Amino acid sequence: MLHGVIIAGGVGTRFWPLSRQNCPKQFLTVRGDSSLIQSAFNLVHPWIPATQMWVVTNRRFAALTREHLPQIDPFRILQEPCGRNTAPAIGLAALRLHVQDPEAVMLVMSADHLIAPAEAFRENVQLGLSLIQRDPRQLVLFGVPPSDPATGFGYIERGKSLQAGVFDVQAFHEKPDRSTADRYVREGRFFWNCGIFMWRASEILQLIQKYEPELGNALESLRPACREPDWQAELEHVFPEMKSISIDYAVLEHQPHLAVIEAKFNWDDVGSWEAIARMQPTDAQGNTVQGQHVGIQTTDCLIHSTNQHLIATIGLQDFLVVHTPDATLVARRGDEQGIRQLVSLLQQQGAERFL
Repeated sequence: MLHGVIIAGGVGTRFWPLSRQNCPKQFLTVRGDSSLIQSAFNLVHPWIPATQMWVVTNRRFAALTREHLPQIDPFRILQEPCGRNTAPAIGLAALRLHVQDPEAVMLVMSADHLIAPAEAFRENVQLGLSLIQRDPRQLVLFGVPPSDPATGFGYIERGKSLQAGVFDVQAFHEKPDRSTADRYVREGRFFWNCGIFMWRASEILQLIQKYEPELGNALESLRPACREPDWQAELEHVFPEMKSISIDYAVLEHQPHLAVIEAKFNWDDVGSWEAIARMQPTDAQGNTVQGQHVGIQTTDCLIHSTNQHLIATIGLQDFLVVHTPDATLVARRGDEQGIRQLVSLLQQQGAERFL
């Protein structure tokens, strides 16, 4: 049985000041009428019923998750006491799934991705499901052909062809510099690693146990509580002691039994303000504008305003200007590390009300 698992625990630091600790980016509406987490649910809900949908999120966001996704039983909203990266989050979902359905296949998605068209995504998922049905040990990844030499994504290098649109995984590559990304695009055998995965819950639990036995043991210690009323209390005790590690580092980079499906869908990770620039049209001066703006000698800027607040600019090039009711950000475009540092500085200065 195919289950959808939405990972929704992040706080969206690079999307500040719009993304905040009490309402991170997955609960924001950046395109259309649905929040990002609703868009993730709606993408698969026509063919994965709500009774087979799960969310892993931070305990602080449980109420918001229920508000945005009332279709999902609160029992299937797994509440992390703290952030511990994707391996513990995926392991937690796999454990709960395995207890309920020992044959469960997981489709793991992020709450802050935009994917279209939905039918192309479904076709790729069905292809992944057929690979797992053929070989229950198979781990399936999805690779997006790069449309540009993006430096903000990890890359998957494909190996030999297994069948039409399916390849062995040759290697993983961290976020590259611009010249390396240019080479990846030219050579044509590299995909963006979009962080969407498929596998049997039993298989990923076994591999976590194999490669990260301490994490595997911690997950297994929770198994007796999975159906008990004191599940959350036991999770509060065990989860904070788990190692913080991504599923890529914990399992995927060690495991030779990987296949990557070439994505037939369009994908974007709404991880930073640059994603908004990729999604929205530009004006004659190359500016991406949401809200009210008037500018003189303003080119290649990303400008966002809320509450009909007017942003007026003179002589700006390659700037990011974001206005919210209580905070305004002005920065060079693409300086994601600078935004992270700024958020850390606000924390150090005790300005939590702006976070």
